[in-house]
Amino acid sequence: MKILFVASEMAPFAKTGGLGDVLGSLAAAIQGLGHEVSVFMPRYQRIDIREWELEPVVDYFEMIIGNHLEATRIFLKKLANGVKVYFVEHPDFFMREELYGTSLGDYQDNDRRFIYFQRAVLKAVQELDLQPDIVHCHDWQTGLIPVYLKKPGIEYAPFQKARSFFTIHNLAYQGNFPPDSFPPTALGWEYYKSDYLEFYGKFSFLKGGLVFADEITTVSDRYSKEIQSKEFGCGMEGVLAARNESVTGIVNGIDPKEWDPETDLDIAAQYGAANPAKKKLNKAALQKENGFPSDENIPLLGLVARLVDQKGLDILIPLLEKFTQQNLQFVLLGTGEEKYHQILRDLAKKHKKGFGVHILFDAKMAKKIYAGADMLLFPSYYEPCGLGQIIGLRYGAVPVARATGGLADTIQEFDLVTQKGNGFLFEDYSSEALYTAVVKALKVFKQEKVWKGLVKNAMECDFSWTASAKKYSKLYETVKRRTVKVEKT
Repeated sequence: MKILFVASEMAPFAKTGGLGDVLGSLAAAIQGLGHEVSVFMPRYQRIDIREWELEPVVDYFEMIIGNHLEATRIFLKKLANGVKVYFVEHPDFFMREELYGTSLGDYQDNDRRFIYFQRAVLKAVQELDLQPDIVHCHDWQTGLIPVYLKKPGIEYAPFQKARSFFTIHNLAYQGNFPPDSFPPTALGWEYYKSDYLEFYGKFSFLKGGLVFADEITTVSDRYSKEIQSKEFGCGMEGVLAARNESVTGIVNGIDPKEWDPETDLDIAAQYGAANPAKKKLNKAALQKENGFPSDENIPLLGLVARLVDQKGLDILIPLLEKFTQQNLQFVLLGTGEEKYHQILRDLAKKHKKGFGVHILFDAKMAKKIYAGADMLLFPSYYEPCGLGQIIGLRYGAVPVARATGGLADTIQEFDLVTQKGNGFLFEDYSSEALYTAVVKALKVFKQEKVWKGLVKNAMECDFSWTASAKKYSKLYETVKRRTVKVEKT
């Protein structure tokens, strides 16, 4: 089949988080199954034409967006794995230092930027005559494409037989804008109603994908069910419940070649499930780098995350003083809300010998924490999938996590009797429940032989893209065979 991905970011070209990583790995995995994969994304400022050796494939074409005549070019990069990546160029919209906004907030014209991007993709596909079987859209920045594909009298002939997928990577990010953002879509006002794109007085990109896509997927099975509840539905629970037969959860994976402690040159010493002993050298290196006493018997806990409430900082912060009073060490890496930055910096100054805080994003330091930590904390309020726990397992860092979303789907509670499981889970979203889970993990850590078995369990987990890609492939085939699409307006 011909699979067309549309996304606002993709590794290695440009990314802000998990979405970019997922697109890079998933596209390669689907291609590896024998499909023909193409990807469309914006050409941001950081994607240099010469550096990436991009090939111009569509010269300037013009479109009217609102009252403005806009022009673009399309570039192509053919990856070694066979995936073709197309870049939509527009100097005013995409030649900026960041993808979506600055530290001061989102770009004020994100509505126009991504309306233009989606319409340009449709036009480019027509110009290139790609004729995809599946158009797989990701997150709110692409939510209007399924709407255009259902529009009566569709002008985009290559899409006549295409089926659309829409993947929710995080339902909290919806692309909701004021009503005056709607006219540049060139959709009739009959689409601006509560059954379609209107959402509590605003125009919602994401709702377009939820209502009009032939199939909706999310990034873990548990999250696909959670978002149909009022607690986690972000106001969209009714829309999703109405389409529950077309909502599927498929857990994300990682590229085992990229995340491999046996070949990773960014860590102090290489090791693997068959020879885990050298993990201790990485722990010693992490202790030294943070000014901690070098002692393999002191449990070392790590956290690599955005420092926001969603990641559980509000239930973790009250425990940190308690942690410092015990014989353990704690290393944290991430950025987020300023209120947490200050609290964490103050704690680090007060407890230098056991508390390391790094308020920044540093991919190499993250790997050092995965390789050196005995345990990783994931106290998230909700977690669509999460890649950190999957990477941590690969590096033998045992997860202590809240049983939500993808965390619940990838972590199995360790059982002292059967010696099965790969981590520790807690249900209640509270500091007390998190602390109880940490204490349980620390007790097992003291049992050296048992702990070695647990680490081995963790490192032998297979969360590569192979299994997940096969699920997507099977779902593509199923949806392609459908004779009836979502009803057109």
